[in-house]
Formats: sequence, C-alpha cells, structure tokens
Amino acid sequence: MMRENLWKRTLAGVTAISMMAALAACGSDGSGSTAGDGDGIAVVASINQWGSVARELGGDLVDVTTIMSNTGVEAHDYEPTSQDVGRFASAQVVVVNGADYDSWAVKAAESTQATLVDAAEAAGKTSGDNPHVWFSADVRSATADAITEAYVEADPENQATFEQLNEAWHEREAALESAIETAAATTGGLNYAATESVAAYLADDLQLDDTTPTGYAQATANDSEPTPSDLKEFIDAFAGGDIALLVVNTQESNATTDQIVQSAEQADVPTVGITEQMPAEYDDLIAWMEALVGEFTQAVE
Repeated sequence: MMRENLWKRTLAGVTAISMMAALAACGSDGSGSTAGDGDGIAVVASINQWGSVARELGGDLVDVTTIMSNTGVEAHDYEPTSQDVGRFASAQVVVVNGADYDSWAVKAAESTQATLVDAAEAAGKTSGDNPHVWFSADVRSATADAITEAYVEADPENQATFEQLNEAWHEREAALESAIETAAATTGGLNYAATESVAAYLADDLQLDDTTPTGYAQATANDSEPTPSDLKEFIDAFAGGDIALLVVNTQESNATTDQIVQSAEQADVPTVGITEQMPAEYDDLIAWMEALVGEFTQAVE
C-alpha cells in the first residue's frame, strides 16, 4: 500500500515534471541511471541490459535513457524518483522487463503515450514466471524484434536502417547461441544448485540440471528464510557429490549464502557469481552473456 500511495503522489506531478524532462534527462542519479543526449527517438529502459539492446538496435536514430544501471540496486524494490517519472513522461518508446520484475516502470509507462515494449510479454512470459528473462535466448530475440517494431512505428522513414540494425543484432545473438550450444557439450547433464534462480534460463540453455534442494528453492522464491533443515540438506548435497556447480547471486549476499559458498569451497565445488544488473565492464547484453557462458564452461572443465 505504501508503494501505491507513493505512486499516486508521484504521478500527480507528471504534467509539471514532463516540462522539465529535457533537464532531467541530463546526468545521472544515485540509482546509477544514465541519460541520452536528446537526439533521435526518445527511449527509456528500466534496466541497463535492455537499455543496451535498445541502444544497439537504434544506433544514432535513438536517444536511450536507462533508469537503473547499478549492480548494487535491487530492481524489484526500486522506488522511482520524480526525475525518473519525468523521463518516462517524455519518452516515445519505453522498454521494460515485465513479469513483475520492474512493476514501477510498467506503471510509469502506462500513464504516458509511449509505445511499451515488455520483454517478458514479447516472449509469452507472464506474472509468476521467473522474471530474469534477459538470460533466455528466446526472450532476447523476441524483445529485439519488438523494439525494432516500435522504432519503425515511431520513425517509419528510417525503417530500412532499423531493419539492418536488427539483422546485425541477430547475427551477434546467433553467434552467442552457437557458443552456448558448444558450451553445452561440456556443461550439459551436470547438476547445479543456486542460491537464487537468477540464471535459470541460461542454465537451461546450457542444458544444466537444477538440483537445488526443493525446500531451499521454495523459501527463496517466496522471499522467506530457509529453515535449518533446508540449509543442512543443501550443505549435505555438496559433501555427497550431488552438486557439480554452484551459482551465486552476488547481489543477495547474507549469512546463509556465505555458509553455502563456504561449504561449496570445502567440497571443491566450483562457483559462478551472477548479478541481476549488467556489470559496468560490459557494453551490452550479448557481451555479458558471452562472458558468462565462458565462466560456466571454465568452472566445470
């Protein structure tokens, strides 16, 4: 209810804020947001991984502002600022993740005239599905096509250019998927466990088998604490050789996950660290996925 009240107060000022949008679009704020330069189709992306795709698919014809580009901020719990709302209000195209991952961004877009691209929805994912959809090859491709379609609608005179950029993006994605298929020859059939199901789609593409203890997995999915017996089952699985790889969401570190990581190390089980937001050292989503595929492969070789 508190978040709903915040939105009512914030959205009430949208008209006034939109008059300041050009100023608000410059610079960055504590969330790590990045703003465009004011040229081309005005695009707002909720998170940096989709912002990078939007940028690559639009080239010089788009001006992309990303609200969240900081690995230390939780997208689920993010509270938009008045500047953020102003950016949405002036956008022609808004790209969100969907599947309840960034509900604040969906609400902001609904109050504008912008064309909304919902990544999860583009690939048939809905509320209740794993929301970390950028790790899925199918979702990446579907979202890229939806973004291109939105660009053509906003600027039909440059349709040919947008289609060329889309083709170039798909060539890179195809190379990534080929690398995933090659890596699966090494990772396929191996058991893995995860402190959170962040990278489940990528693990599926790599043909890894999820053997995270059920009690622990259900607890984390429901944002509750695993019971001592859940934790013991997880730790015993390392000692019993039932887990070949541990995937850790490094944005959600606590005493429980630290104990799990230590137990994996003691059992010589390799670990791959994952963040939800794209780390700053990567220029785009595909480059990040390529690096992760290499990390998964190296961990189990």
